[in-house]
Formats: sequence, structure tokens, C-alpha cells
Amino acid sequence: MEIASVIVDVPTKQTDRAFDYLIPDQWRETIQPGMRVIVPFGPRNIQGFVVELKKESELKQLREIIEPMDLEPVLNKELLALGNWLMETTLCFKIFAYQVMLPAALKAKYEKMVKLAPGVGLDSLPSPLRAFFSKDGKLDWVDALKNGIVSLLQKETAKGHLEVNYIVKEKVKKKQRKYIRPHVPLAALKEEMERLPANAEKQKQVLNYFVEHFTAVELRLLVAEVNATASTVKALVGKKLLAEEEMEVYRDPYEHRTFERTKPLPLTKDQQIAIVPILNALEQNLHEVFLLYGVTGSGKTEIYLQSIQEVIEKGQEAIVLVPEISLTPQMVNRFKGRFGDLVAVLHSGLSAGEKYDEWRKIQRKEVKVVVGARSAIFAPFENLGIIIIDEEHETSYKQEEMPRYHARDVAIERAKTYSCPVILGSATPSLESFARAQKKVYHLLSLPSRMNNQPLPAVEIIDMREELREGNRSMFSRKLFEMLKDRLEKQQQSVLFLNKRGHSSFVMCRDCGYVMNCPNCDISLTYHRVNEQMKCHYCGYESFVPKVCPECSSEYIRYFGTGTQKVEDELGKILPEARIIRMDVDTTGRKGSHERLLRDFQDGKADILLGTQMIAKGLDFPNITLVGVLSADTMLHLPDFRASEKTFQLLTQVSGRAGRHQLPGEVIIQTYTPEHYSVELAGTQDYDLFYQQEMMIRKTHHYPPFYYLSLITVSHDQLLAVVTATEKIVNYVRLRLSDAAVILGPAASPIPRINNRYRYQCLIKYKREPNLTKTLKTILDQYQKDTKSGLQVSIDVNPFILM
Repeated sequence: MEIASVIVDVPTKQTDRAFDYLIPDQWRETIQPGMRVIVPFGPRNIQGFVVELKKESELKQLREIIEPMDLEPVLNKELLALGNWLMETTLCFKIFAYQVMLPAALKAKYEKMVKLAPGVGLDSLPSPLRAFFSKDGKLDWVDALKNGIVSLLQKETAKGHLEVNYIVKEKVKKKQRKYIRPHVPLAALKEEMERLPANAEKQKQVLNYFVEHFTAVELRLLVAEVNATASTVKALVGKKLLAEEEMEVYRDPYEHRTFERTKPLPLTKDQQIAIVPILNALEQNLHEVFLLYGVTGSGKTEIYLQSIQEVIEKGQEAIVLVPEISLTPQMVNRFKGRFGDLVAVLHSGLSAGEKYDEWRKIQRKEVKVVVGARSAIFAPFENLGIIIIDEEHETSYKQEEMPRYHARDVAIERAKTYSCPVILGSATPSLESFARAQKKVYHLLSLPSRMNNQPLPAVEIIDMREELREGNRSMFSRKLFEMLKDRLEKQQQSVLFLNKRGHSSFVMCRDCGYVMNCPNCDISLTYHRVNEQMKCHYCGYESFVPKVCPECSSEYIRYFGTGTQKVEDELGKILPEARIIRMDVDTTGRKGSHERLLRDFQDGKADILLGTQMIAKGLDFPNITLVGVLSADTMLHLPDFRASEKTFQLLTQVSGRAGRHQLPGEVIIQTYTPEHYSVELAGTQDYDLFYQQEMMIRKTHHYPPFYYLSLITVSHDQLLAVVTATEKIVNYVRLRLSDAAVILGPAASPIPRINNRYRYQCLIKYKREPNLTKTLKTILDQYQKDTKSGLQVSIDVNPFILM
């Protein structure tokens, strides 16, 4: 008897364990751990993951697996084990842990079908229903809903006339193309070619092609090559001289691009010193975490490339993570240029099909290197030699929904299994990582100067309050305006950085102070000028812009704040001759637009690149000599203990875009709080001093890296229910943890209502709490079992967003 333990695709507390199923004889040799299977569960069929095979089960009566969904496991042994680790550390359901490791295309899609029960004829159905089943005795559930006949169907099902079937479908199809190949030996082809009548000129040309190239060729290429039509080829297939077959091809997002091969560059003295410990760890198969701390433009990428070269020569594989926004064509060029077709790229700009194909290349061992955003950390390699995380301080490495993992933790866990090194690279490391390096938990490697010994750009901080006092009401300081004009004359390029999105943040009445808020969420609506609309970025609510204030009927209701569109308008007024490329959420929404805009800028088709966060990193253009930051402090005032750190990191990263090559660079930072240490120190790019100052503040207020955090968020559509539940939870936590833990709450979340659900939270700060995981699990179990009450409890261990 062969039995498979299966984790089923039902994310609830009661089903968060393996269920045993019998393996039918015909699948006995086929089914292995790590495969997806379709199993009966209650009244329906669903997808599940096989986690182990065994000979016996405690249960007497087992249902059978319906069929496997894969020919080979989609999760290898190591990833199955990693699923357990994810479940423990992020407190998520096991099914979420497995699904997060697969491309979206492999997540199942369920379709519901209603069909006639066995032995029931059409006549048994009432006449309004007969037409729906007359074709093939089946009806799609979506059509049933559209036609409003669900209650009729329910009555017939209760009588036993109809039954409901659930069909599991994959979201993606493999891409097939038609290929033509010779069906007879070469000699026979030649003979047949001679026999063809004179008027069959095209058929002769097609056969001649195969005499010259005796292999399979894609139909569309063949037709183009010999200038024939598909029907000519079909005629030859009909005569059994050629055969047609469907062959699978990869969707290659880069198929129309050629990458120039690059050679390793000679290393500077600093780079040589930094790479030696990494190469030693590779040679001795040691698991070690390196923090590569190098100023912007110090040549971290070259160290990554040469370390990977070493790994490939050993026959092993490499994963490189870069933040989503710096997965620019430049980054892809660097890796594809060095390693060619050995590289797979995974990022959100690809279609589901393209992602799936890249993933399959990895699974089939056709590539050795993966470059991708956060989820690429789960690439199904089986012989990892190195994992690299570039810009390791980026908050996008933390996933904000279940499972709430941090890619850095997953990387370190996987690297332990393969005993290989991890490199974390950054010009502004996160405080947690830098503190670990100071404590010798991580091995610190430094690159203190830029590649060509270029000085870091000169930074000037401009107090916008002074500008206002002196009568300058524009969003550009006089100094920035002069410098932009100067760059235009010299034909050099500038980058203008705006620290937010949307045309302007909110609409406010200047008479009574009324601000337009979302009716479902306690947060102000964002103004979008393109379609004159107010939008909520949490629940999607939309409204029009009022002409007069709804509170006091004053006409002085205006929008406040600056968005990229507004900056573009003003630039057009004061520098009409400047050519501007704007990069923000609106202009880069279409596939490939990000790439096109950057290419235009590189080719000198614009003088000024204006953008939000997405232009802060990874850009390396020789002609950029000026960077202007229009609003340095928008992030400083968020309710987030990491606000100063994020501001410092962002300003340093943006400044690093200037003067990376022969021409020296200058940076202008405009701010309303020039005295804040994160703005001041970003001006001098003094990370060490910033680190010391920020660490003192973190220590005083009990924040990481001195304490760990866990955040419990409770939500419900009734305010009283939320407050009561949160109080209960806080009291329970207080009882179970030691006095050293700091427990804050219950308190309303910084955004107290989203989508008409009230939100309360409890923040736990702790150093060592052996009971914590167990306590948090108990709380989750308690509230996940009780789904009827409508209470939702979510727990984020090591949260990055406290909103």
C-alpha cells in the first residue's frame, strides 16, 4: 500500500496539516514528494502538495488521489524543508509557504461545472433549464451566475438531477510552436523531389530546403525562408514526405536583444582586499555572511560578477537579488553580458507565462544564475554556491502579506543548507546588518572609495523656509534653477528626484481646514490631475474634486503638496527649452515603458530626468552631473521609527547618481528641516556618524537592532469588537512574557480604518522570549478557528511597516 501525505489548498487552521491519500496503482511509480496533485476534499477536487510517501496510515478508510499535476516535483527536498522553516518563523499556513515558492502561473485556478447526474435525461429538468444543458449536458458556473438560474439549479441538485464538479486548471499553458521535419530518409526526399511535376515549383523549393538542412524547423521560419505558403507545406505533410509536430518553446522577454559579451575588469586594490575572504569561503565551502559596505560607485557589482564566475567554474549555481525598482535594463545587461544564456531573470515586468518559462529553465538546470526581485530567493536550484543580495537595506525585500518573510533571512537559511556564502551589499546598510557586522556575526568588507577615485559629489543643502521668506514661492530654489540652466547650456544631464507619487497629495479648505478623507478608510484622498479625480490608495475609492468646501462652502478649497506632473508643468514654464522625461507610477505602467524611457535618457534625448523612488538606484549614466532633491523631508514625518534611516538611505542613494564617470557631480537637497541629522549627514554622506547617532536613539527608545519587534493587528467592522479583542490579546501576552518585554497597546493603528474595518494593534519589543512563538501561535489558533465572528488577527514578526 502506497500512501501520500498531502498539504491541501485550503488555508484554514483546521486544514493546516497533512492529509493521507491512497496512491492508485497507475500512479504508484509516478508520484513523488514535491509534486502537485489533485485530490478529493469534501465535495470538491482541489490542488495539494505531496510532502511525503509512506507505507501506512492511522486512518482505516482513505480516499484516492485523482491525478498528478506534474511530471516531476516542482519543489525539491530542500524547498520542502524550507516550507516548514517558513511556517515556523513567519507563523503562516503551510500551503502559503509552498505557494510562495512557485511562479504565479503554477497556482491553481478552480472552475465549477454543473452537469447532469449519471442516468438522468434532459426531460427530467424543468423546461427553463433544458436549453442550458442541451449541448453537452454541462454548464459553466460563471454562466449560471450570469443567467441568474442558481436557485433553480440548487433545487434540481437537491432532487439528484444535477451534480456540481470542481475542475482544477493551471493558469498557464506551455507555449507551443509548429515545427516541420522530414518524414522519410534523405535519399527518399531527393527522389521525391525529382518526381514532382514542373508546376510544383514551391513544393520543390520546400523539399530542397530539407535536403540542404536535414533537421526540424519552425513552420513560420520555413515559410519565410523559402517564400512559400503554409498550404504548400501542408500538402507535403499530406503526402507523408514531411511531418508536423508541436514543440514547446520558451517565451523569452529578451529574444529581440543581443547582449555584448563583457570580460572581467581588473580589480582595484580595495576590491582585491574585499574579494579574497569571499573566494576563500567558496573554496572551502564555508557558510559565512559578508556585509559588503561600499560607497555608491565603488564597484560592488564587479565583485558580485567575479564571485559568481568562481561559483560557475565549480559547477554550482548563484542567486542574485536586486530591489524590484533597480532591476533596470542596465542591471540585466551586466549579468547577461558576462554570463550570456546562463542567466534567468525574474521580475514583475514579465508576463505570467514569461516568468513561468524562466522558472522552468532554472528547474531544468539550463541556467546557472538567477537575477531577480524578492521571490527569486526561492529559485529551485539544487547546488547553490552563493547568494547575493544587492542594496540589502531595501524594505522591498520584506513581503507584507502571508508568508511575511524577509528575503535576507531566507537567503541565510538556504545558504546554511548548502554551506555557501551570502553577500549583502549596500552603500547604506540597514542598522541591523551593520550592527551584526560590528558584533562580528557578519564579516564586514569595505570599499571606501569610488572606482576611478572620483570624489563623491559636492552636496549643498538649501533651506526652503529661507527661500519663502525672501519671496521665492516656486518649488525650485534659486540655486537649483541657476544650476539647471547652467547644465542646459553645457549640454549635460540632470536628475530631479521627488519623494512621492501622485500629482499632489490632498485637497484642503484654506478657510476652515477641512481635508477630503476616504469614507471607508481614515486617510486623506490623493489628488490625480490626469482625470481630475480623488483616489484612496488603500481601498480604491474614487470621487470628484469639489468646487466648494463641503463643510463651510468656501471657494478656497485647493490641493496641497507637489506631484511629478506639477513639477513638470512648472519646469515647462521656467525652462521651456528643456526636454524632460518623467518617470513615475503613471508613465511606467505599460510593459517595457521603464526600459524605453531610460534608454531615451541614455541616448541623450532629454536633458532632465524627473522621477520618484524608481530613479534613486542602479542608474549609471556618464553625463549626469547634477542631482536635485525637491522634497527631502516628506518621509521624515511618517509614524515609523525607521523614518530617519530611510530618509538618509534615499538621499545618499540619489546623490550617488551624480558624477560617476569623468565629469564631476553636484547635488542640491531642498528641505524644510535642514537641521535634522539624517538630512545633514546625507549631505556629507557620512554613514558612520549617522549610524552612531541613530543607534543612540534606537537604544533609548527600545527599537531594533537592540530589541526585536512583533506586531499584532486586529481588525473588525465593529469598533467595540476590535477594542475588546485587542485588550484580551494584550492581557494574555502580558501574562505569558517576562517583565523585560515591552508591550505597547491596545492602540489604534496609525491608519485606524481601512475598507470599513477598524484596526487596533499591539506592539511587542523584546530581547529573549523563549515563550513568544508559542504565545503568538496560540493567539492565531484561537482566532483562526473562530472565523464566524469576523475578527481578523494578523501577526508580523519583525515588521517593516507599522502602519
